Amino acid sequence: MTLLSDFLITPAHAQTAGGEGGFLSAGGLMSILPYVAMFVIFYFILIRPQQQKQKQLRSQLAALRRGDRVLTAGGIIAVVQKVREDSNEIEVEIAPNVRVTVLRETISSVVTSASKPANDTGAKAG
Repeated sequence: MTLLSDFLITPAHAQTAGGEGGFLSAGGLMSILPYVAMFVIFYFILIRPQQQKQKQLRSQLAALRRGDRVLTAGGIIAVVQKVREDSNEIEVEIAPNVRVTVLRETISSVVTSASKPANDTGAKAG
C-alpha cells in the first residue's frame, strides 16, 4: 500500500528563502523561451502567409472587371458580367444565359483575370 501511495502522491518540496531571484532570473526566462520560439515559428509559417494571401485576394476583388473568371465559395466557376462599384454585388454568368448576382465576399479566388476590358477589341475606331 505504501508503494502505491508513494506513486500517486508526490512529495512537496520547500522553496529556499531568497533563492533564485524570481521570474526574471535565468531560470524564469529559460522556462518561457520555448513558448516564445513556438509563437515565432507559428507566425512565420501560418499567420504571416495567410495575411499576405488575404491582402492579395482583397486587391484582386477590388480590381474585378467584366470577363474575369472567378471561383465562388460554393465551388462554382463563373464569368463576371457586371461589377457594381457602388455596392458589393457582382453579376456573374454560371452557364450560358444563366446570370446570378453574388456578393463580392463570396468570391474565394480569381481564376483568370482579363488583361484588358472585355469590350475593348484593340482596333482603333475611326
